[in-house]
Amino acid sequence: MATEVRRDVVVLEAQREPGPRAWSPLLRGASLAAVVAVWELASRLGGLPAVFLPPPTAVAAELAGMAASGELWRSLQASLFRIVTGFLVGTGAGVLVGTAVAVSPVAEAVADPLVAATYPIPKIALLPLLVLWLGIGEASKVAVIAIGAFFPVAVGTAAGIRGTDPLLVRAAVSLGASPLQVITKVRVPAALPVMFAGFRLAAGMSLLLVVSAEMIAAATGIGFTILHAGDLMQTSKLLAAIVVLSALGLLSSWGLQALERRVVRGRPH
Repeated sequence: MATEVRRDVVVLEAQREPGPRAWSPLLRGASLAAVVAVWELASRLGGLPAVFLPPPTAVAAELAGMAASGELWRSLQASLFRIVTGFLVGTGAGVLVGTAVAVSPVAEAVADPLVAATYPIPKIALLPLLVLWLGIGEASKVAVIAIGAFFPVAVGTAAGIRGTDPLLVRAAVSLGASPLQVITKVRVPAALPVMFAGFRLAAGMSLLLVVSAEMIAAATGIGFTILHAGDLMQTSKLLAAIVVLSALGLLSSWGLQALERRVVRGRPH
């Protein structure tokens, strides 16, 4: 009894003490503030012309000006449409193909060599071919983003489903679950942590590809803004667009993490 009481007291004290997670927001904010402060000091005191390294205050002023003129929102709207559409199409196809490969030997025999052969190809190298097939409009840019998002999700889904505990599958079958129910109720839920890792990789890939595609075959978007600003030596605008991309990356990562905590049972909140 005394041992159990001591153990309960230790558990309660550990719960009251702030863990590493309690300090993580402060550490993130402090690290970001430190980077901005060093950047500002280096720009002001380093003797470099502003065209090479404008200070964060100048970048913030440029960003505010772009927002006031509407240029930022037009570029952001164009890029977000391409990112979201390509991400949804690519991840949806990746989940379907990855699931089929994991549960069907026939699908595995057909798709595995194709995925292995095409995965190493730089996805942006396909853009000229996609422009030839689909035109220079939105379809080609969405398609290259979808292709980039497809592979990490397909590979992650297949690996996650293959890693499902066989005991769970046998238990479901013994309780009368159909093959489809085993997939939807057992295998896919068990694979969700690995699938979400693929989703996060796909989100980062989508950002990389939208910038590359907009630099090559677009007249709007964040990537086009970066290319145009670089051509005109407008470094403050270039960095402002890069800051927007960084913010999009952070928001997508945090959003997927929050969704994962809500969807995947048993994960700490």
